[in-house]
Amino acid sequence: MASQDWFDKDFYKVLGVSKDVSEAELKKTYRKLARQYHPDSNPGDAAAEARFKEISEAYSVLSDKDQRAEYDQIRAMGSGARFTAPGSGGAGGFEDVFGSMFGGGAGPGRTGGFSYQTGGADYDDLLGGLFGGGRFGQTSGGFRGYGGPTRGQNLEASTTLDFLAATRGETLSLSGAGGKPIKVKIPAGVSDGQKIRLRGRGYPSPDGGEAGDLILHVSVRKHPVFERDGLNLRVNVPVTFVEAALGATIEVPTLEGAPVKLKVAPGTPSGRVLRVKGRGVKTDKGTGDLLAVVQVAVPSHLSAEAENALLEFASKLPKENPREDLLTRARD
Repeated sequence: MASQDWFDKDFYKVLGVSKDVSEAELKKTYRKLARQYHPDSNPGDAAAEARFKEISEAYSVLSDKDQRAEYDQIRAMGSGARFTAPGSGGAGGFEDVFGSMFGGGAGPGRTGGFSYQTGGADYDDLLGGLFGGGRFGQTSGGFRGYGGPTRGQNLEASTTLDFLAATRGETLSLSGAGGKPIKVKIPAGVSDGQKIRLRGRGYPSPDGGEAGDLILHVSVRKHPVFERDGLNLRVNVPVTFVEAALGATIEVPTLEGAPVKLKVAPGTPSGRVLRVKGRGVKTDKGTGDLLAVVQVAVPSHLSAEAENALLEFASKLPKENPREDLLTRARD
């Protein structure tokens, strides 16, 4: 998608990176700038929106290996190069670049089809051999070779969802290329940090080709109770010492709101996981489980009577050290 802009714009300078920047550092820098200048973070700020578009354009070119190589080659020709319309009288153009390279110059020998005769050959032949055998202005062949019309740039956006919305799925309204609103359907079960690609929802092609894609970066807010473990949901469930020691039936919350009853077996230790089938995250690829992690709650304050009763209880327990096996294995 080479264009006149490539001669005039320093995409490395736009992103504030060096010309030998790595792909990882380039992506890191872009994401930081995109978050800073995204229209959602700067509502009504025309300057920020313009800066965001400038950043997106630069990253779209430099993040594509082929486009970056082509851009570097074009920029190496010299910033004085210009596309010159046939029949225009303006000075400058590819004549300036190739004229200095091969001893020719702009002048009367130039014809309407960007042809400059020199010893029986013309610049059409030279550029055709370099860039695919076509002429400038054509959508096939031309500057990019035989690839046909150029593809539009990708548009990157970000959104933050509540935990429940991410597990159930949601439809959002976002600003697309040119500020046009578009509907985006977030699938059920999307996870924090996931990227969603929407084909053809990015910037339009400059010459009638396929539009770019919209790449949506999704962040998910933490839930005060539940935690994702793949498609499973984890929840820490406190039980009393008596419930853990003697066994009990307890209620455990679910993401849908209605609690379920679980049986805690006598002698259940802290950290044991009780599984509830099919009460996790539901997606087209499957459904997870609810994992209830038992946490034995120890009272922080005891009355004198309760303390005496506990001491009497302890005196009746077997004389054993629960850490003995741990210490033995550590020594081994």
